[in-house]
Amino acid sequence: MNRIDHDLAFMLRFENVAWFEDGMVKILDRRIYPMEVKYVECKTHKDVVQAIKDMVTQSGGPYLAATMGMVLAAHETKVNKLDVNETKKFMKDAADRIANARPTTSSRMRKLVDDGLSFIEESDWEDKDNLIEKFREFSINEVSNRYKNIEIMGDIIAEQVPENGTIMTQCFAETVVGMICRKLKEKGKGNVKFITPETRPYLQGARLTASVIKDMGFDVHVITDNMPGYILKNKKVDLFTSASDMITKDGHVINKVGTFQIAVLCHYHGIPYFVTGNPSEVHDSIDEIIIEERDENDVLSHLGKKVTMDGVKAYYPAFDITPPHLVSGVVTNKGMYSPYNLKEYFKK
Repeated sequence: MNRIDHDLAFMLRFENVAWFEDGMVKILDRRIYPMEVKYVECKTHKDVVQAIKDMVTQSGGPYLAATMGMVLAAHETKVNKLDVNETKKFMKDAADRIANARPTTSSRMRKLVDDGLSFIEESDWEDKDNLIEKFREFSINEVSNRYKNIEIMGDIIAEQVPENGTIMTQCFAETVVGMICRKLKEKGKGNVKFITPETRPYLQGARLTASVIKDMGFDVHVITDNMPGYILKNKKVDLFTSASDMITKDGHVINKVGTFQIAVLCHYHGIPYFVTGNPSEVHDSIDEIIIEERDENDVLSHLGKKVTMDGVKAYYPAFDITPPHLVSGVVTNKGMYSPYNLKEYFKK
């Protein structure tokens, strides 16, 4: 039986995202891929937390890193020979650290680690090998189910694309991009073209999205972040799609900064924007969202080299907010919804 990550690009296969083996979690360093293929080796769950904070892995990667981090935490309880009560406290503290590795995704991380803790709560905490294996099974089941849900989204997006059509993406939609490509092939639409903005300052679009699309056998062009307005019209883009770091119940999309401006341009040109992701269970409105401001030095430099004069300052909001009137449809694991009617998602 094929794993759900079959036929996907190299960096989307589980072992190349985050993987527990030989007493450590290895995380593919997406900050330097594809120029270099290196793995950050995490020997404690705190190392995993730091890797998530340091953007070693992005998009959906932190979620697999989080659950594999819980596996590693269980392994630490064995190495440190903790008793039952000490083990429960250690795992709870580890879950808290992992959940709060990044502020914007803390609610999703919280649910993830709490699910891991709850399923094991009544089990035998003394058998550490069994504990480690159960957390490992939980991690693999969680990522497999997530990929299955994303496959549904990829199929819906692929259905919207005409034969020989052109798609613009934003940042790195990770598994969604891989699933879109896989579904396009299944539908006989192998001639679809992709255009992806580079996504400064980490260049996720140029390095990651374009690599996945190329790896999957599709034509892909990279553009700079200030080109979409011209490219959308002159290259006859058929649709724009992005993933989402968060979708509130009132239909606002929080995603990598730059998403909003492309959505505005698509609205101007009459091009549909389909966002992928399930609406948040806990965020009713945009008023509850705090946009993460990151280190300005990431903007003042490019691939590790400073490009501005001393004394020049920068802003680096990691995300922006796209209002519902610019969103043509919210593509979820239960189908497509209007951004104004997301409460229906929770009724199914």
